[in-house]
Amino acid sequence: MTSFDPQLPLFLGLMSGTSADGIDAALVQFPEAGGCRFVHGHTYEWDATTRQALIALGQGREPASLDALGQLDAQVGIAFADAANRLLDEAGVPRAQVRAIGSHGQTIRHRPLAEPAFTWQIGDANRIAEDTGITTVADFRRRDVAAGGHGAPLMPAFHMAMLGNTGEDRAVLNLGGIANLSLIGRDGSLRGFDTGPANALLDGWCQRQLGHAFDADGAFAASGQINAALLARLLSDPWFALPPPKSTGREQFHLEWVETQFGADAMAPADVQATLLELSAATVADALLAHLPGVRRVLVCGGGVRNPHLLRRLQARLPDVVIGSSAEYGLDPDYMEAMGFAWLAHETLAGRPGNLPSVSGARGPRILGAIHLA
Repeated sequence: MTSFDPQLPLFLGLMSGTSADGIDAALVQFPEAGGCRFVHGHTYEWDATTRQALIALGQGREPASLDALGQLDAQVGIAFADAANRLLDEAGVPRAQVRAIGSHGQTIRHRPLAEPAFTWQIGDANRIAEDTGITTVADFRRRDVAAGGHGAPLMPAFHMAMLGNTGEDRAVLNLGGIANLSLIGRDGSLRGFDTGPANALLDGWCQRQLGHAFDADGAFAASGQINAALLARLLSDPWFALPPPKSTGREQFHLEWVETQFGADAMAPADVQATLLELSAATVADALLAHLPGVRRVLVCGGGVRNPHLLRRLQARLPDVVIGSSAEYGLDPDYMEAMGFAWLAHETLAGRPGNLPSVSGARGPRILGAIHLA
């Protein structure tokens, strides 16, 4: 059995992000003195057919039918429940010792600027509660949207709870399918927002050109040359000039969007990959320098932490900033968001708000999520 404090409740977080590259499952505890004790974690691959359907919906394609969408919602819920059960079996932890599961679900639409605004995550939490026998908290984003916010990003509150009060201007950078920042000021202030695409475009282009799910170590991008004209056209998208609060997803940044910027130029596939990687580095660096100009440290989490070429390009644009992994502060970068949704479940059950109006733009603090009792 995995070691944990028997006096503290266990929480299990489930997360599948914009890239839909797997279900991250993390089992954690939250000591009363603060912090997050990581107990066990694993990433479970999606069934290939399900993943293709999720990516297609996330990029704005319409479902084949309402029946197909309803079945996908149930299938995703079953997959999340299976991930939770497998994690607990691997850890040797009885289900009765887990206080709750926090499930993000899978985003298929995110339209915070629509009228009325909405965000939509599927993955039926009733299935999770039923198949695991554990109380499940889910649907975290829509209450914030109902209160006038973007419903995203939600991780800055967790980052502040775990990494705040440092006496320096620091940022937490999540390099998932979409990149987002938590800006923690030395004065205790906190802001956060999405900066644009990160792994979603890189993974998509690599899959199309090489048949690989991701660009291992950024080698494909490193083999190409940045196309300055293409980069300028991509950066001219009006979304990048929007002020925070702001959030985005695959429906905004997808390969079809990239291809509309090719123009008449003939570009080698590796050059496109190099340019997409530079787009990620440039938009993150520009946002940091604009909104936290005194930043001295950036802690990176998410899949991009394993792309050394992306980190090198980011460092080149931020030469005076120390860039490192969140692991240096005891938070596993691979499971940061899963741990964050476990924390949100913990906060919801405690009756505490999980959103930050300074981040999302909501009218005020709100208790997030729907509770599905075991």
